[in-house]
Amino acid sequence: MKNEKKSTGINRRQFVKRSSLGMGGLILSPTLKSKVHIDGSDEIKIGLIGCGGRGTGAVVQALTSGQNVKLVALCDAFQDNLDKCYERITSPDFQDWSTDKPLDLRSKIDVPVEHRFAGFEGYKKLIPLVDVVLIATPPGFRPMHFEEAIKQNKQVFMEKPVAVDAPGVRKVLEVAKIAKEKKLNVVVGLQRHYQKIYTQWVKPLQEGIIGDITLSRVYWNSAGVWVRPRQIGQTEMEYQMRNWYYFNWLCGDHITEQHIHNLDVSNWVKQAYPVRAHGMGGREVRNGKDHGEIYDHHFLEYEYADGSRMMSQCRHIKGCMSRVTEAFHGTNGSAPKPGVILTKSGHEIMNYNDKKDVNPYQEEHNLLFAAIAKGEYKYADAENAAKSTMTSILGRMATYSGEVIEWEDAINSNIDLSPKQYDWKADPPILPNSDGYYPVAVPGVTKVV
Repeated sequence: MKNEKKSTGINRRQFVKRSSLGMGGLILSPTLKSKVHIDGSDEIKIGLIGCGGRGTGAVVQALTSGQNVKLVALCDAFQDNLDKCYERITSPDFQDWSTDKPLDLRSKIDVPVEHRFAGFEGYKKLIPLVDVVLIATPPGFRPMHFEEAIKQNKQVFMEKPVAVDAPGVRKVLEVAKIAKEKKLNVVVGLQRHYQKIYTQWVKPLQEGIIGDITLSRVYWNSAGVWVRPRQIGQTEMEYQMRNWYYFNWLCGDHITEQHIHNLDVSNWVKQAYPVRAHGMGGREVRNGKDHGEIYDHHFLEYEYADGSRMMSQCRHIKGCMSRVTEAFHGTNGSAPKPGVILTKSGHEIMNYNDKKDVNPYQEEHNLLFAAIAKGEYKYADAENAAKSTMTSILGRMATYSGEVIEWEDAINSNIDLSPKQYDWKADPPILPNSDGYYPVAVPGVTKVV
């Protein structure tokens, strides 16, 4: 490990200032006239890019945010995904998954056929039609979709992570700055920032209730997610797009797609981002042809500029211990799980009960659309989301290479994972060998910066 400690350029005071702007500031925006939107009415028109399960959920949450919201456009690379989403949300028998009760959304949906766009370029046709863009595509597409939305002066809800490589992170940071200048609200689906058990827990930790935090422990250990096997007649591009979780140009590996939540909580509490990381990982169980190129486990040690460490675990293997949580250890106490804080001797300072709290997935939409309805600028999540995304990419670089990777080297990497051409007949960035297996990173051999 190098002796010098490179700074990420964000100190504690700057982090607090920026966080207060992003989460609690209230600035009337010249681009947001209260209760007046693109057609001069108080109706907030939304469009969804990415019609899978998460996108469908985001639409439902937007439509049930308590504001005058109407869905007017849909877009997905695949026509069948788009059609399934539309059919589901317009069904009179639709079930609200948070309450298991019927939820009739038909009066809030007006998406004629000519406003349903399939293919790689459909987002360019959707964005001009709406006030707010919901971005729930695979992560590799998010930088370009976010850039176009802000270019066209739209408010944004964007799922996490916001990129899969350093060039994508840099693009999001660039666009985030423009969004702030334009005073356009941007909420990112790191929903723990909108979850009361976390907001009540994080604040006293930031204020030093357990002293200086010397160690963070963060976990996303689970059985893993779906696999979509190759179908007869698919081009390589279509297969990878359907099975997107297993290709880094689309997903970024599960350390980025899922574990970002836990890494972000550590950054939030520490009010900083790591300066370097090292670790190990591999493919022990999920190593078939349909598992693409990603690892099924990662273990990392991150270092912050103050010398404290974050120990990180994420795993996708069935039959093993499951754990998705965060914990912190300080000079005067500990916080062993969200909502709980203990003194050094084990005396309980906090034990927050969150059973009556609003679902955080819903809350982030409630707050975003309330601000938009009032013509307020209150949310600027993209910068932190980009840097927490970069934290996860830094970890992937470390496990794939087996080397100590410095933040500054990682974020300035020019390795671009995106394809040269977005077309169903074009080659994706990675191709299988003659046996149908994909190249996988080899620690000690693979170069990542």
